[in-house]
Amino acid sequence: MALRFFRIGRSVTGFGLFATKPIKRAAYIATYRGRRLSSEEADRREARGARYMFALNKRWTIDGSPRWNVARYINHSCRPNAKPVGRNGGIVIVALRRIEPEEEITYDYGEEYLTYFLQSGGCHCAHCRKKRARARRKRRALARDKQQHRARRKRKSGHRAKK
Repeated sequence: MALRFFRIGRSVTGFGLFATKPIKRAAYIATYRGRRLSSEEADRREARGARYMFALNKRWTIDGSPRWNVARYINHSCRPNAKPVGRNGGIVIVALRRIEPEEEITYDYGEEYLTYFLQSGGCHCAHCRKKRARARRKRRALARDKQQHRARRKRKSGHRAKK
């Protein structure tokens, strides 16, 4: 029986794949498995809502929807710790850097995926959520500073009017 270095667990974006032991840089993590479809058939399935399609090339796509395909649980990140690599006519996921235990395994799905699936809500990866939170905090701080500045000006102008 193969020793797995990962587990499927709850992630912010649904299910995710998490390391259970340290994974070395460039180490094999999983194979993206499933039925091989023509790109035309894959496009038809995507139009009906299929999500786990991985394009091998212009002609072939892997339908990774079966639950036994553990690589389907790897979520997108704009700052990934793994990457897909073409190998022997298929796709394997390898670590870009050392992955610590309990860290979620992620790779970049690419611009086409983000455009197609996330155009309305934006990217939900940890890096983008943190970036949006920082921007929100900055906007709130600027609004608060502006409000305080107006209040100080109002107090000063009211103080002068009383003299």
